[in-house]
Amino acid sequence: MTGYGKASAALPGGKLTVEIRSLNSKSADINIKTNLIPKDKEIALRKKIQERLVRGTIDLYMTWEAGNDASVAQINSGMFRSYMNELLCLDPKLDRSVVAASVLRLPDVVENKKADIIDEASWPLVETAVDEALGAICAYRSTEGEALYKDVTSRVGNILELYSEVEKLEGERIEAVKERILKNLEELAQKPDMQRFEQELIFYLEKYDINEEKVRLRQHCRYFMETIDTEEYPGKKLGFIIQEMGREINTTGSKANHAGIQRLVVKMKDELEKIREQSMNIL
Repeated sequence: MTGYGKASAALPGGKLTVEIRSLNSKSADINIKTNLIPKDKEIALRKKIQERLVRGTIDLYMTWEAGNDASVAQINSGMFRSYMNELLCLDPKLDRSVVAASVLRLPDVVENKKADIIDEASWPLVETAVDEALGAICAYRSTEGEALYKDVTSRVGNILELYSEVEKLEGERIEAVKERILKNLEELAQKPDMQRFEQELIFYLEKYDINEEKVRLRQHCRYFMETIDTEEYPGKKLGFIIQEMGREINTTGSKANHAGIQRLVVKMKDELEKIREQSMNIL
């Protein structure tokens, strides 16, 4: 959801520049950081931004570069006459033109009243500039989205490959558990009933079986790929799927009882965390 767009509009009296910046957010948080927009246009402008950008912390800025005719000079006639009368009362022989020139330089005699920057007639030009800035930020997001897609989908593939490595170690884990139990019995100088021993071993292995986690994780990975490929705005749903993927990986780690599997689980967690970070930038 990160992005930046900029456009400008030539208005009577000067140039208006529109900038829009967007950062990650779970919802649309739109901040219009300018007082140039007429109040009656603000609601429609917010709606336009939300429809185009959907989500994100969105800041809109407008800057005004005045032209030569951007302001109109007006004489405060009441104050001008008051100054003139007072000065001429002090000395009626003063040259009136000289006095008038001096009075015009006094504070508040000449007022520069800024013309309205955005009026009803110029609003379509402003709206066009906003549309161009929104188009630029959408193009920025699209380019970034292609890179994000490649990154997160490759990491989902990495998780599946790592889980395949976990499967290869399952047979080794069974033998390791069997040897460890037999060694403990030998240290206790106990000769086990082999039938009972096999029953206990089966019970132990069933307790730590990860077949369900394996099936569910693969299903979540398929659902992740299906969602990112088919939905227009998959970001929120991907967040929920990532949570489920993390649950299966964590459960696999808690059941592992094998150093090699634990190492693979750590790698899967690392990949998933990177997916989670990147998914925050997916609409």
